[in-house]
Amino acid sequence: MTLPRLAPLAAVSLIALGTLPALADHHEEAATPLAAAEFRTQASGEAGTANLSEGPEGVVIRVNVEGIEPGWHAIHFHGVGDCSDTAYKNSGSHVQHGEKEPHGLLNPEGPDDGDLPNIYAAEDGTVNAELFSERVTLVEDEADERAFLLDEDGSALVIHEGPDDHMSQPIGGAGARVACAVIEKVE
Repeated sequence: MTLPRLAPLAAVSLIALGTLPALADHHEEAATPLAAAEFRTQASGEAGTANLSEGPEGVVIRVNVEGIEPGWHAIHFHGVGDCSDTAYKNSGSHVQHGEKEPHGLLNPEGPDDGDLPNIYAAEDGTVNAELFSERVTLVEDEADERAFLLDEDGSALVIHEGPDDHMSQPIGGAGARVACAVIEKVE
């Protein structure tokens, strides 16, 4: 697929999460990271970072990664902070609070709490992205309303080998997990 064809899907994904106005409104307010994560890939080991900041109504995620195959990739919040196995399956399925919702930002019955817009890796394999999710929190007091990323077993950010179509179950046809980062509170 070409960039022009996927660009509208990325914009729709951002709109589905309410991120276009939210990122602009919360950019300054979410400047101090409350959590961070270090990405690992099977091919190169250490691959980059993510910084997570709590905004008034969700979490801003800033991703800087290298060594990813060029093109579009799914990225999701997974429910266990464990990236110790080579396939990153120890990170479990998507984070969830309350009743499980179907996967997909474009799914009329979704999205689930782990869903995020796709990210794009440039020709040199780098990803520099800023995402927003109103379905998660870094603040325990907000855990009744949103999935708490810093709970007892933690959580992880997982990058998949392909893009998320934002509809197919269970992960939007995104394929294998190629990078994983445990989300940890910044002290």
